[in-house]
Formats: sequence, structure tokens, C-alpha cells
Amino acid sequence: MGTIFTLFMVLIMIACVLLIIIIMAQNPKGGGLSGTFGGTSSATFGVQRTNDFMEKATWTLGIFIAAMIILSIVVTGKPTTTFQAPKTPTKKEAPAQGQAPASQTAPATQAPVQK
Repeated sequence: MGTIFTLFMVLIMIACVLLIIIIMAQNPKGGGLSGTFGGTSSATFGVQRTNDFMEKATWTLGIFIAAMIILSIVVTGKPTTTFQAPKTPTKKEAPAQGQAPASQTAPATQAPVQK
């Protein structure tokens, strides 16, 4: 694996850990980080701004992770080669001069000689 792939993986893992921390700090009922510090009103000490920041950070990190995954695939992906079946002679094609057709050739192995 290349160093660019390793760089992408490290960045994605750091963003995932940050996303987990931010999600765990939120409360689904709206308390979240503000409830942890004893904020009873959503307008006290800018608690509403904390919730907005947490929501924006969640969306930003989610979009960043998705973009980094797609970018890593595009940058580090190797082009695939298409498989081409070997060309088989058709009935219209004649064998090359000096060669017998494939159906008339002798077997490649000989029977053992008995004494």
C-alpha cells in the first residue's frame, strides 16, 4: 500500500474518532453537553450555540469522512484490465502453410514401450 493510502486512512480514522466523541456528547432529548454542565435553560450562557455547533460539527465531519473515502478510492484505485478471450480459429480461417489442422495432429504423449 502506498503512503497516500496510509495518509487517507489516518485522516479518516481521526475524523471517525472525533465524530464518535461529538455524537456521544450530544443528548437526543436536547440536553447534551449543556445538560452535563448544569444548564437548565437553553438560553443561559449560550447553550443553544453549543447545540448548533455540535450539530454543524457532526454534519461537517460526516461529509468530510464521506469525501475522504471517495477521494481515497479515486486517487489510489488502480485501473482494471479487461479480460480478452484468446482468439479461436473459425471454420473460414485456414491453417498456416506447413501446419496440419488442430484436429489432425498426433497426441503429444506416446505409449510406453514394452519389452
